[in-house]
Amino acid sequence: MRRVNGTTLIVAALVATLGALAFPIWSYADRSGTGQADLDASTVATPWGPLSATDRDFLVKVRLAGLWEIPAGQQAMERAPTEAVRNAGDHLVVGHTDLDQRVRSVAARLGVELPNQPSAQQQGWLDEMTAASGKEYERKFANLLRDSHGKVFALIAQVRHTTRNALVRELATDANQTVLDHITMLENTGDVDFDGIAHEAAGTATASPSGPPAPDGRVPPVPDPARPTGSPDATSRPSPQPTDEPGRTIDTYRPAPAS
Repeated sequence: MRRVNGTTLIVAALVATLGALAFPIWSYADRSGTGQADLDASTVATPWGPLSATDRDFLVKVRLAGLWEIPAGQQAMERAPTEAVRNAGDHLVVGHTDLDQRVRSVAARLGVELPNQPSAQQQGWLDEMTAASGKEYERKFANLLRDSHGKVFALIAQVRHTTRNALVRELATDANQTVLDHITMLENTGDVDFDGIAHEAAGTATASPSGPPAPDGRVPPVPDPARPTGSPDATSRPSPQPTDEPGRTIDTYRPAPAS
């Protein structure tokens, strides 16, 4: 009797062990709640490729950007005492008027509903600028808009990298060009608080930076230039060389969107 009980215990222990080993496999097969499952559940088919929730969120954010940055730019053109801030406002008005036309066209073709009012936070930023004057106004204008443009850069890069929808990909390319132009014009005002931006970003970072050690005063060895081997018959041309002039401009000319 003792032998039977002992055998039964051994068999039961083996069954429990096999069950424990198999559980992770069954759990892995059931991928509900994972990023892949969320992507599949939120994606719909369109003639231009799959449209994900991230794609739709991007369309809404492009629309929202225009709803507050066009009036912000117009206000700067009318109120700013310096030419650099007025120029930045001009670029905001022109760039977001163009992007708004594009995002409304894309959203209509994809069946995505867009908002008609800026968010509460964006309206709050507009109210802050409206209440300010003089140099305080210029600083608020430059930093509120530079910070918001910098943050949307990450979303544009993510969408441009991951979208499977041709219309969204084209819009992300256009938005990247426009946002870079606006960032550049805002920085050309001389009012952007780069220390504040860096400290804010560091406060939300989740990983330690990596790279070479900090300079110690010694001159590092000059690296070899990166060049192709042989003589390839390349036909493209390099980007324009940097200039010594303060500030830069970004060429944002592009054909009008298809109707």
